[in-house]
Amino acid sequence: MKRVAWAFAALTVAACSQQPAGKAPEAKTAETAATPAAAAAPNTAPAGAYKIDKTHASVTFRVNHLGMSNYTARFTGIDGALQFDPANPTAMSVEASVDTKSIETDYPNSDVNFDAELAGAKWLDAGQFPKITFKSTKVETTGPNTAKVTGDFTLHGVTKPLILDVTFNGGYASAAMDPNPRIGFSATGKIKRSEFGLGFGVPAPGSTFGVGDDVSIIIEAEFTGAAPAAKPAA
Repeated sequence: MKRVAWAFAALTVAACSQQPAGKAPEAKTAETAATPAAAAAPNTAPAGAYKIDKTHASVTFRVNHLGMSNYTARFTGIDGALQFDPANPTAMSVEASVDTKSIETDYPNSDVNFDAELAGAKWLDAGQFPKITFKSTKVETTGPNTAKVTGDFTLHGVTKPLILDVTFNGGYASAAMDPNPRIGFSATGKIKRSEFGLGFGVPAPGSTFGVGDDVSIIIEAEFTGAAPAAKPAA
């Protein structure tokens, strides 16, 4: 770092020394241009109650495997509802649930039903805990299109706070092929699975041999509202 600083200083001095005689040096420009303020996502969707569009929603998770890769899988049984208020984002709220047995891993070995194994009693125990749920308790805006959404997250019968970093992607009141209002969000979060009674295979301290404790959650979701009531005939 010191070498870089000295080299930069030397280049600056050399450049200044090359000004033509009798010509005043040009005024210095700012080293870093001011970053333009982020623009709000386009939105014409009205405030109101919205339900998740299950055909345009995904919940995936990633967990480190042996320190070699971030193993990725998903849940397909997703449901959710949102109270949307673009004029007052901190007043918004969301509830969502995932069908525990809907886990999909793309495990290629046809002799082993790995999805069923993970949904079984040794892991997620879908028979006893059929739903994974999230219910927001606080929304804190962090930018024109971003917020931290805190909520009660319940997994494997254990409820703990979870913070999701959420981005609002935009919305519309209606479109040519879609009479319903629609809004879209992306969100990420992280949990420690051992805190929910799922500590099997967590690597020993100082080792990566096993399945990591940290689980990253990635959510993509579109919500639709009710189409506006038809105007009565004149």
